[in-house]
Amino acid sequence: MDYMKLQNGSDIRGIAIDGVPGDEVNLDSTAAFRIGKAFAEWLAARPDAPDIEELRISMGRDPRISGEELGRAFALGVVSAGAEVADCGLASTPAMFMSTIFEDFSCDGAVMITASHLPYHRNGFKFFTKEGGLGKPDIKAILEKASSYDEDQTPESVRVFYVDDGSSLMDVYSEHLRQLIKDGIDPDIPKPLAGLKICVDAGNGGGGFYATKVLAPLGADVVGTFLEPDGMFPNHIPNPENKEAMAAISSSVKESGADLGIIFDTDVDRSAAVDENGNEIARNGIVALAAALVNEEYPGSTVVTDSITSTHLTAFLEGTLGMKHLRFKRGYKNVIDKSKELNEAGEVSPLAIETSGHCAFKENYFLDDGAYLATKIVIKTALLAMEKKKISSLIETLGAPAEAREVRMKLSAEDFAEYAGGVLDDLQAFAASDEAPSMSVISPNFEGVRVDYDDGEYQGWFLLRKSLHEPLMPLNIEAEQEGGCDAIAAALKGFLSGYSELDSSAL
Repeated sequence: MDYMKLQNGSDIRGIAIDGVPGDEVNLDSTAAFRIGKAFAEWLAARPDAPDIEELRISMGRDPRISGEELGRAFALGVVSAGAEVADCGLASTPAMFMSTIFEDFSCDGAVMITASHLPYHRNGFKFFTKEGGLGKPDIKAILEKASSYDEDQTPESVRVFYVDDGSSLMDVYSEHLRQLIKDGIDPDIPKPLAGLKICVDAGNGGGGFYATKVLAPLGADVVGTFLEPDGMFPNHIPNPENKEAMAAISSSVKESGADLGIIFDTDVDRSAAVDENGNEIARNGIVALAAALVNEEYPGSTVVTDSITSTHLTAFLEGTLGMKHLRFKRGYKNVIDKSKELNEAGEVSPLAIETSGHCAFKENYFLDDGAYLATKIVIKTALLAMEKKKISSLIETLGAPAEAREVRMKLSAEDFAEYAGGVLDDLQAFAASDEAPSMSVISPNFEGVRVDYDDGEYQGWFLLRKSLHEPLMPLNIEAEQEGGCDAIAAALKGFLSGYSELDSSAL
């Protein structure tokens, strides 16, 4: 098996359950065993690392039905290398990172078994050290090591590993979040959320603890939706970018008359919100809200976002809040690493966030933690309530396009990355030429080609980029008038139709 194909940027992802047509299992117990062993040996080889016999690696999982089997094999691999495993059971991705920080755990490394919002039959691994999440070169090195082991090494070669109390990490993590809320509102008030009604939608993923272990003990009137973990995700995909998921939490807020709604993805490293009127605060909205939350403490600072954010968001960040907006590359590690880079260079950047809901605050280890973002939103909601204000007031001036569309065009070229690069180079030249008077190229731009569009009747913008891992070219379009997306798509259709190995029929 080619284990290198399991790399998905800074994560490992694969197909763990058979039975879905076209998806052949490539992440089984043998792969998990090898990856566990490789991670332990990779950790032990780092500078100043303790001997491998002294390494302690924590392991958690989301509710996916393949998680227990993969976790058992991964742990056996770790122990076969000589290290110790603390099995934390059902957990969240941010909590697993915090197991390297909390004194009660002090783990040298951590792994979360999850495939985020992907379907039930997929799974994967996310890795952490005390310095944060691993990067792409680290994942490559681990998979190369996993590929090097003898074929006859199987999960059955080791049978015993250390098991910690499965609930303790999430208890410690929940207490950590509760204390943040108390300190943020009034540490002398035992029930600082009394009088607030808050809806929480976990989508049967791992986020139900936030309702029962964080909000309810602090006095909130909690309306829980799909809080029970269920790895088949029977109600809706746990994903703040999913329309059905956002419709569910919006309905819950409207029907209950709640002050706030919070929705998490499967492993709780992403979240979005709903205001008191049932309006979604997602994508550009969640970026704007997160920025508003840090603006008072860091006025004029730089917010780093992914590449597909709206021009309306830039106007809000720079015009309304007086902050700086750096639109960077897609990928939560990309925006986090760019924000870190700015801080190291002396430019204050307290926030790195994707429209997907990945949000990392400098004050929180630059960890993309959906529950931490939710906690900051809850604190502000409570403080605003004392002033007879609502959470919607923070972003009431944020504009929105009349239309927005994303089209994902398939590539049939064998070297799809090189082919897509050629398309982008040609588009850059075309949009800057006299052949395209309605287009003007946006610069600087760090991913794909971003173009402002104005034909006199319709105004908007589009961004064409290439996927790093799939034979796709995603196209994002926003327009200020109804019908504008069709006009922009039509203007692009003539250009893109000349590329036989790019399927632009969806335009």
